[in-house]
Order: sequence, then C-alpha cells, then structure tokens
Amino acid sequence: MNLIQKVKDFFNRGRYNMETSNLNSILEHPKVAVTQSEFNRIQLNLAYYQSKFDDVEYINTDGDRKRRKMQHLPIARTAAKKIASLVYNEQAEITADDDTLNDFLNDMLGNDRFNKNFERYLESCLALGGLAMRPYVDGDKIRVAFIQAPVFLPLQSNTQDVSSAAILTKTIKSESKKNVYYTLVEFHEWVTQDGQEVGSTKDKNLYRITNELYKSTSDSTLGDRVNLSELYPDLQPVTTIQGLSRPLFVYLKTPGMNNKDINSPLGLSIFDNAKTTIDFINRTYDEFMWEIKMGQRRVIVPEQITQLKVQDIHGEIKFKRRFDTDQNVYMQVGAGNMDSGSIIDLTTPIRSSDYISAISEGLKLFEMQIGVSSGMFTFDGQGVKTATEIVSENSDTYQMRNSIVALVEQAIKELCVSMCELGKAVGIYSGEIPELDDISVNLDDGVFTDRHAELDYWMKMVAAGFATQKRGIAKVLNITDEEAEKELAEIHGELPPESDAELALYGQTKEKTVGGRVNAEV
Repeated sequence: MNLIQKVKDFFNRGRYNMETSNLNSILEHPKVAVTQSEFNRIQLNLAYYQSKFDDVEYINTDGDRKRRKMQHLPIARTAAKKIASLVYNEQAEITADDDTLNDFLNDMLGNDRFNKNFERYLESCLALGGLAMRPYVDGDKIRVAFIQAPVFLPLQSNTQDVSSAAILTKTIKSESKKNVYYTLVEFHEWVTQDGQEVGSTKDKNLYRITNELYKSTSDSTLGDRVNLSELYPDLQPVTTIQGLSRPLFVYLKTPGMNNKDINSPLGLSIFDNAKTTIDFINRTYDEFMWEIKMGQRRVIVPEQITQLKVQDIHGEIKFKRRFDTDQNVYMQVGAGNMDSGSIIDLTTPIRSSDYISAISEGLKLFEMQIGVSSGMFTFDGQGVKTATEIVSENSDTYQMRNSIVALVEQAIKELCVSMCELGKAVGIYSGEIPELDDISVNLDDGVFTDRHAELDYWMKMVAAGFATQKRGIAKVLNITDEEAEKELAEIHGELPPESDAELALYGQTKEKTVGGRVNAEV
C-alpha cells in the first residue's frame, strides 16, 4: 500500500469515528444501506402485527373532545399465524445422507428446539417481511439466534441475496434509578486480505464481524458510542474468520417482489398491500362494538315520577329517586302535553347483521389481497375464525404455501451449512462441509391432502403404468421406499384384491378360465 493510500485511510477512519460517536438512529450510520421509508414500513408492519392502533377521538353531546380505545380484530396476527402453521410445524424433518453430518445436525438442532422455535419466528417473518437466523457458539453447542426484521439491516446486497448486514441487540440496565439503554451493533461483512471494504467480490474473501456499543438514556435514540467492556468485557471489537463460503447468517424473506421499494433487498409483509382493508375491517368492527354499547335500553320518564318527597325523623323534606341510579333513565323536562305522564322507550335496534356482513366482505377482500383461498377467514360476530381443512391442491393457499416452502427449505439448508462451517472453525464439527443438495428438508403438507383423492390418483397412475407399485404404496401410506417394499412383499402373500385398479396397484394377477384353460390376467 502506497503512502497516499495510507493517508487517505487514516483520514477516512477519523471521519468514520467522528460520524459514529453519537447517533440518533442506526440509519445515520454510514455503513447501513436502508432507507428511512423502508425502516418506517417495517415499524408500521410491527404496529399492525401487535394491533397497536391510535385512539378514537369523538365529541360528546356537551361538545367536549373525548378519546377512547379502538376496538379491533387481530387480522394481521391471525393471518401470519395461520399461514406459518401451514408451512412449518414440529413434524418437519431435517436429514442428511452422511451419518456424521446427520448426527451433528440432529444434535445441534434438537437441543436447540429448532423446529418449535422456527415455527414461532416464521410467523414474525411473514408479518414483518423477513427473518435472519445466525448460528453462534454456546459452550460445546452451535445454537441459532433469530433476528427479526426491525433489528436486521442490510449493508451491501445484490438483487438476489443479502451478503452483509448489521444486527442490533438491545439491553436495558438500571443506573441511579434510571433506565439506561445499550445497543450492540454487529456488522457482518466481507473484506479483502488487507481489510478493505471495497474491491471486487473475488478479493473480498475474509469474513469480518465488527462490534460497536452505544449507550442512551432514551429508548428512541441510539446514543453515544462507548467501550465494549462497559457491558461486554469478553467481546472482541473485531473478529476475522477465514474459509467461510457464505455469511454467518441466513436471511429469509417472503416470496414476491417488494413493490414498495423495488430496489430494496428486504421482503414485504404478507399484509403490506392490505393495510387499507385491515383499517376498514377494524373501523367497522369498532363501530359495531360502539353501537352495541350505545344500544343499551334507554327510557324517558316524567319529572313528577322521578322524585319522591320523604320526611325524615327530624322533619326535613328530602327527595329520593324511584329508579335505580345505575340504569339509563332520563328525566323528561319541559313537557306539557297529555303524554307527559307516560314512559318513552328510546332504545334503537342494533344493526348486527349489517356490520357482520360488512366485516365478512372486508375479510373476502383481505383474502384476495394476501393471496389465500376464499373462505379461509370468516367472522361470526365474535371474532375471526380460520378454516380447519384445506384439501385442494389447486387452491390459492396451497400455491402460496408452496412458494413459501421453497424459500424456507433453501434457508434451512443454508443455515445447516453455516452451522457446519462455524462448528468446524471452533472444533465442534469434524465432518466435511456439505453442499446444499446434501441436506434434505421434509415439510409435512398433510393438511392439504385428501386421502381418498390421493388413493384414487395413485391407483390410476399405477394402472396406467406411469408409476411403480412400490412408489404408489409409499405415497398413499406416506412411508419410505424401504417400508413400501416390505409392505408390497407382505401384500403379495395375501389374497389378491378384486378390482382392476387395486390389482394394478398391488401387482396381483387374476385367474380367468376360458374354454377349460386357466389364463393369468393382469
């Protein structure tokens, strides 16, 4: 490196330290490449997912401005949870042909309860648009940390993947009876042999993790940069790792293009394009609940019967109400006609059927916008219900699930490779680093399977000669090829079935007598 370049680097480092000495937001950091609009979009998705809506303002009959909590339906959370459960559950299997690799993955992922945790965090991924998974060393184990969208910010990326990112970890401590907010920022990036962040992709073959710690008295700001030893005494400011083929994190995002920012590598929430519909549903539901509250029975009674003159033991005259004070009873004032002595009922009927119908129509529109089948969400006047059985492989929900499943399987395979590389770097894993094709991810889709239709399909496939008998049995019974071969051998020892389709499926022959001769008919 020549002298001029050294001088440039010196001043660049000085400028970098000055710019990062105090930050109001992580977006002010020169390394972070996320726009303010994208950051705000993720925060808004989080508010919808958490059902944090503004209070409803109204003016009462006295002309006073009042506020009340908005009644809402958890549409965003319900949709994300339902779709996540359709994509991934604890029955998922992650396997490998290599025994050493398979034992390592089962040990690491099993002890970390990966299947259970991933199903929960997949819900967050669908709601917020993305999810990062980062393997880390915990004693003699490799565990997986799930980084949600609000604290995962890309640094550099291409149109297909995120290769460098900033990961935020927040910690709250109490100092002098006041809360102090610490934010650890991890920068994961590829650098050249001499530590430069610029250069060709081929030259940037070192993986560098840079840790920065910020301290603030406010939760809304990042604050001042402080020494790592203030909170993490054993954490190194910079760690460089050689020999990695991919980043030590995996970014999983929802399928489809980000139409909010076509240049952003971040994914969209499943309801990002349906927020106006969610607002309509919640506004209608809020009005429905308010009408129920305002629809209580109300009566007007004449003034002369609302009060009763009572004389106590001291001779004083007092007035007592003849009606329960907790009831919605109003006194009639200034009435001088003949009907003034009657009780008037002001109760209005509640338009429950109209509101339920409006909310149901809103849910149909919501289903179309997020890409699921019609009828998946319904409203019965009490809450949102979800369909319990979806059997059509041609349904929109099934197609949407397949799109998400493809990305989930790819992300899990990449995570397994990263776990192996990290395990080998620290001496926990002794096998070979696998390729993506060496790892199998089996996600159960039984909720979409109509068993009778599947049986009929494979019987016809075998009868037409488009599939083997063993494959038909394996698919129908949902077993391995080895187990199907054993089942086929046992079936051959039993009496043959009678129908032609079953004969084709189980490979049996039927004897037919023609003119005193016995022919074997397939």
